Amino acid sequence: MRQNPSFTLASDEGVKRLVREHPWATIVSQTDAAGLVASHYPVLLDEEADGIVLLTHVGRPDEVVHELGSHEVMVIVQGPHGYISPGWYDANPAVPTWNFVTAHLYGTPELLAHDDNLRVLEALVDHFEDAMPEPRRMRSTAENSAYADRIAVGTVGLRIPITRFVAKNKMSQNRPAETVDRIIAELEGDGPYASPALAAEMRRTHEALRAARA
Repeated sequence: MRQNPSFTLASDEGVKRLVREHPWATIVSQTDAAGLVASHYPVLLDEEADGIVLLTHVGRPDEVVHELGSHEVMVIVQGPHGYISPGWYDANPAVPTWNFVTAHLYGTPELLAHDDNLRVLEALVDHFEDAMPEPRRMRSTAENSAYADRIAVGTVGLRIPITRFVAKNKMSQNRPAETVDRIIAELEGDGPYASPALAAEMRRTHEALRAARA
Protein backbone atom coordinates (compact mmCIF):
# COMPACT_ATOMS: atom_id res chain seq x y z
CA MET A 1 0.00 0.00 0.00
CA ARG A 2 1.51 3.33 -1.06
CA GLN A 3 1.86 5.63 1.90
CA ASN A 4 1.09 9.34 1.98
CA PRO A 5 2.34 11.43 4.93
CA SER A 6 -0.99 13.27 5.16
CA PHE A 7 -2.89 10.03 5.76
CA THR A 8 -0.38 7.91 7.68
CA LEU A 9 -1.71 5.98 10.67
CA ALA A 10 1.52 5.42 12.53
CA SER A 11 0.58 4.59 16.12
CA ASP A 12 0.21 1.12 17.60
CA GLU A 13 -2.83 2.33 19.53
CA GLY A 14 -4.53 3.56 16.37
CA VAL A 15 -4.02 0.19 14.72
CA LYS A 16 -5.21 -1.63 17.84
CA ARG A 17 -8.41 0.41 17.85
CA LEU A 18 -8.98 -0.50 14.22
CA VAL A 19 -8.58 -4.22 15.01
CA ARG A 20 -10.87 -4.01 18.06
CA GLU A 21 -13.64 -2.26 16.15
CA HIS A 22 -13.27 -4.18 12.86
CA PRO A 23 -12.08 -7.71 13.69
CA TRP A 24 -12.90 -9.37 10.36
CA ALA A 25 -9.51 -9.78 8.65
CA THR A 26 -7.97 -11.09 5.44
CA ILE A 27 -4.88 -13.30 5.82
CA VAL A 28 -2.61 -13.34 2.76
CA SER A 29 0.28 -15.77 2.21
CA GLN A 30 2.85 -16.14 -0.54
CA THR A 31 3.24 -19.93 -0.65
CA ASP A 32 5.64 -22.24 -2.45
CA ALA A 33 2.94 -24.67 -3.55
CA ALA A 34 0.02 -22.46 -4.54
CA GLY A 35 1.40 -18.94 -4.92
CA LEU A 36 -0.76 -16.25 -3.35
CA VAL A 37 -3.44 -17.54 -0.96
CA ALA A 38 -6.01 -15.48 0.96
CA SER A 39 -8.48 -16.46 3.67
CA HIS A 40 -10.87 -14.51 5.90
CA TYR A 41 -11.19 -14.96 9.67
CA PRO A 42 -12.06 -12.97 12.80
CA VAL A 43 -9.11 -11.77 14.86
CA LEU A 44 -8.63 -10.56 18.42
CA LEU A 45 -5.81 -8.65 20.06
CA ASP A 46 -3.76 -10.34 22.73
CA GLU A 47 -4.36 -7.49 25.16
CA GLU A 48 -1.71 -8.76 27.60
CA ALA A 49 1.12 -8.83 25.04
CA ASP A 50 3.61 -6.08 24.30
CA GLY A 51 3.13 -4.52 20.89
CA ILE A 52 0.49 -5.78 18.49
CA VAL A 53 -0.25 -9.51 18.68
CA LEU A 54 -3.22 -11.09 16.91
CA LEU A 55 -5.08 -14.21 18.01
CA THR A 56 -7.20 -16.17 15.57
CA HIS A 57 -7.85 -19.62 14.16
CA VAL A 58 -8.17 -21.23 10.75
CA GLY A 59 -10.16 -24.23 9.66
CA ARG A 60 -8.20 -27.24 8.50
CA PRO A 61 -6.62 -27.58 6.00
CA ASP A 62 -6.05 -23.83 5.64
CA GLU A 63 -2.93 -24.07 7.80
CA VAL A 64 -1.47 -26.41 5.14
CA VAL A 65 -2.69 -24.37 2.17
CA HIS A 66 -1.17 -21.19 3.68
CA GLU A 67 1.98 -23.04 4.83
CA LEU A 68 1.45 -21.29 8.15
CA GLY A 69 4.40 -21.05 10.46
CA SER A 70 7.00 -21.23 7.71
CA HIS A 71 6.83 -17.65 6.46
CA GLU A 72 5.48 -14.17 7.08
CA VAL A 73 1.84 -13.42 6.33
CA MET A 74 0.03 -10.16 5.70
CA VAL A 75 -3.16 -9.54 7.67
CA ILE A 76 -5.43 -6.84 6.23
CA VAL A 77 -7.90 -5.08 8.53
CA GLN A 78 -10.40 -2.70 6.95
CA GLY A 79 -12.46 -0.03 8.70
CA PRO A 80 -15.21 2.28 7.38
CA HIS A 81 -14.82 3.38 3.77
CA GLY A 82 -16.87 5.03 1.05
CA TYR A 83 -17.17 7.13 -2.08
CA ILE A 84 -16.66 10.90 -1.76
CA SER A 85 -18.28 12.92 -4.56
CA PRO A 86 -16.56 16.06 -5.93
CA GLY A 87 -20.01 17.66 -5.71
CA TRP A 88 -19.51 17.74 -1.96
CA TYR A 89 -16.45 20.01 -2.25
CA ASP A 90 -17.17 23.33 -3.90
CA ALA A 91 -17.75 24.77 -7.37
CA ASN A 92 -14.15 24.30 -8.46
CA PRO A 93 -13.12 21.44 -10.78
CA ALA A 94 -12.35 18.31 -8.77
CA VAL A 95 -12.29 14.55 -9.03
CA PRO A 96 -13.98 12.00 -6.74
CA THR A 97 -12.08 10.02 -4.16
CA TRP A 98 -12.54 7.20 -1.67
CA ASN A 99 -12.08 7.71 2.06
CA PHE A 100 -10.99 4.71 4.12
CA VAL A 101 -8.99 3.39 7.03
CA THR A 102 -7.02 0.17 6.67
CA ALA A 103 -3.92 -1.57 8.00
CA HIS A 104 -1.56 -4.16 6.51
CA LEU A 105 0.00 -6.11 9.38
CA TYR A 106 2.98 -8.44 8.92
CA GLY A 107 4.16 -11.31 11.08
CA THR A 108 4.93 -15.03 11.15
CA PRO A 109 2.12 -17.08 12.76
CA GLU A 110 2.77 -19.37 15.69
CA LEU A 111 0.60 -22.51 15.54
CA LEU A 112 -0.99 -23.20 18.91
CA ALA A 113 -1.29 -26.48 20.78
CA HIS A 114 -4.76 -27.96 21.34
CA ASP A 115 -5.38 -26.41 24.77
CA ASP A 116 -4.22 -22.96 23.66
CA ASN A 117 -6.36 -23.26 20.53
CA LEU A 118 -9.38 -24.00 22.74
CA ARG A 119 -8.66 -20.89 24.78
CA VAL A 120 -8.50 -18.75 21.61
CA LEU A 121 -11.75 -20.25 20.32
CA GLU A 122 -13.43 -19.55 23.67
CA ALA A 123 -12.12 -15.99 23.65
CA LEU A 124 -13.45 -15.41 20.14
CA VAL A 125 -16.88 -16.80 21.01
CA ASP A 126 -17.06 -14.83 24.25
CA HIS A 127 -15.96 -11.62 22.56
CA PHE A 128 -18.83 -11.68 20.09
CA GLU A 129 -21.43 -13.33 22.33
CA ASP A 130 -20.95 -10.75 25.08
CA ALA A 131 -23.17 -8.36 23.10
CA MET A 132 -26.05 -10.86 22.93
CA PRO A 133 -28.93 -10.74 25.44
CA GLU A 134 -28.35 -14.42 26.29
CA PRO A 135 -24.72 -15.22 25.42
CA ARG A 136 -23.94 -18.76 24.30
CA ARG A 137 -20.67 -20.03 25.75
CA MET A 138 -18.56 -22.81 24.31
CA ARG A 139 -18.22 -24.66 27.61
CA SER A 140 -21.26 -23.59 29.63
CA THR A 141 -22.47 -27.19 29.95
CA ALA A 142 -20.88 -30.63 29.74
CA GLU A 143 -22.68 -31.17 26.43
CA ASN A 144 -21.34 -27.89 25.04
CA SER A 145 -17.83 -28.74 26.23
CA ALA A 146 -17.88 -32.14 24.54
CA TYR A 147 -19.15 -30.57 21.31
CA ALA A 148 -16.47 -27.84 21.47
CA ASP A 149 -13.74 -30.45 21.91
CA ARG A 150 -14.92 -32.29 18.79
CA ILE A 151 -15.21 -29.13 16.69
CA ALA A 152 -11.84 -27.73 17.84
CA VAL A 153 -10.02 -30.66 16.27
CA GLY A 154 -10.95 -29.22 12.87
CA THR A 155 -9.30 -25.87 13.63
CA VAL A 156 -5.80 -24.54 14.23
CA GLY A 157 -5.24 -21.64 16.61
CA LEU A 158 -2.77 -18.91 15.67
CA ARG A 159 -0.82 -16.28 17.53
CA ILE A 160 0.63 -13.67 15.18
CA PRO A 161 3.15 -11.21 16.67
CA ILE A 162 3.16 -8.20 14.35
CA THR A 163 6.68 -7.09 13.50
CA ARG A 164 5.75 -4.22 11.16
CA PHE A 165 2.69 -2.58 9.66
CA VAL A 166 1.61 -0.04 7.07
CA ALA A 167 -1.63 1.74 7.96
CA LYS A 168 -3.55 4.52 6.29
CA ASN A 169 -6.37 6.74 7.57
CA LYS A 170 -7.60 8.80 4.61
CA MET A 171 -10.35 11.08 5.89
CA SER A 172 -10.09 14.25 3.77
CA GLN A 173 -7.30 15.69 5.94
CA ASN A 174 -6.16 17.66 2.87
CA ARG A 175 -9.47 19.54 2.61
CA PRO A 176 -10.48 22.80 4.34
CA ALA A 177 -12.71 22.58 7.42
CA GLU A 178 -15.84 23.79 5.62
CA THR A 179 -15.43 21.10 2.96
CA VAL A 180 -14.91 18.44 5.62
CA ASP A 181 -18.13 19.56 7.31
CA ARG A 182 -20.05 19.27 4.03
CA ILE A 183 -18.65 15.78 3.38
CA ILE A 184 -19.63 14.63 6.86
CA ALA A 185 -23.13 16.10 6.42
CA GLU A 186 -23.57 14.20 3.14
CA LEU A 187 -22.33 10.96 4.70
CA GLU A 188 -24.83 11.44 7.57
CA GLY A 189 -27.67 12.17 5.13
CA ASP A 190 -29.91 9.87 3.12
CA GLY A 191 -28.18 10.06 -0.27
CA PRO A 192 -26.89 7.10 -2.29
CA TYR A 193 -23.45 7.24 -0.65
CA ALA A 194 -24.54 7.93 2.91
CA SER A 195 -22.37 6.16 5.50
CA PRO A 196 -22.85 7.04 9.18
CA ALA A 197 -19.88 4.85 10.14
CA LEU A 198 -17.55 6.72 7.78
CA ALA A 199 -18.94 10.06 8.97
CA ALA A 200 -18.17 9.07 12.57
CA GLU A 201 -14.62 8.06 11.61
CA MET A 202 -14.11 11.39 9.85
CA ARG A 203 -15.35 13.26 12.92
CA ARG A 204 -12.98 11.32 15.16
CA THR A 205 -10.02 12.02 12.85
CA HIS A 206 -10.65 15.74 12.50
CA GLU A 207 -11.42 16.25 16.20
CA ALA A 208 -8.04 14.66 16.97
CA LEU A 209 -6.34 16.92 14.42
CA ARG A 210 -7.92 20.02 15.94
CA ALA A 211 -6.93 18.92 19.43
CA ALA A 212 -3.33 18.34 18.29
CA ARG A 213 -3.16 21.85 16.82
CA ALA A 214 -4.62 23.51 19.92
